[in-house]
Amino acid sequence: MRQAFLAEFIGTFGLVFAGTGAIVFDQMTGVITHIGIAAVFGLVVAALIYTFGHTSGAHFNPAVTLAFAAVGDLSWRRVPGYLTAQLLGASLASVVLRWTFGLVGSLGATIPYTVPRHSLVIEFVSTFLLMIVIMGAAVDAGAVKGFAGVAVGATVGVEAIFGGPISGASMNPARSFGPALVGGTWNSHWLYWVAPITGALLAAWLYRSLIENRTA
Repeated sequence: MRQAFLAEFIGTFGLVFAGTGAIVFDQMTGVITHIGIAAVFGLVVAALIYTFGHTSGAHFNPAVTLAFAAVGDLSWRRVPGYLTAQLLGASLASVVLRWTFGLVGSLGATIPYTVPRHSLVIEFVSTFLLMIVIMGAAVDAGAVKGFAGVAVGATVGVEAIFGGPISGASMNPARSFGPALVGGTWNSHWLYWVAPITGALLAAWLYRSLIENRTA
């Protein structure tokens, strides 16, 4: 269990440090661009899945952890440790970025760029689709497991490209929590918990129902 918690801590640290770091660096240099930031998020997720998937399942996301537990793919006894590791990893990444570069670009905090309702929908649908891909590419017994990192990373990157300008394309409460905590940016922060968690729960339940109906 400790190995899994450490993997979640390091993985979430890496995700937030690289992803929100790209936002900070783009604010400083202007050379990374929106597409580049999305690519960083997608590529680092793919790399971390291949690194830690065999140790913890490579969640790095409280919404994914809760969804797996809800459908029986993760013991509820592990959930508190997973969530704690993820939130601590994300927060430490933001602490390092602020200590090194200052409060640049709000440390990559996710905030609604239009009305909150738009971001709520984008975060819900994006996380729903992400969780569907995770279930199909990494959990389903019929999946080609070697391609899980590519499939999930590509999904994160694509959704960051189209959702980023509206909501910041978090799809991950820990990714939003770290910059908000360290940078003090809490604008409509609640929706970055509610939308990803409900989206992931619905996706996992629907996919599990699909598998059960397929094998019945």
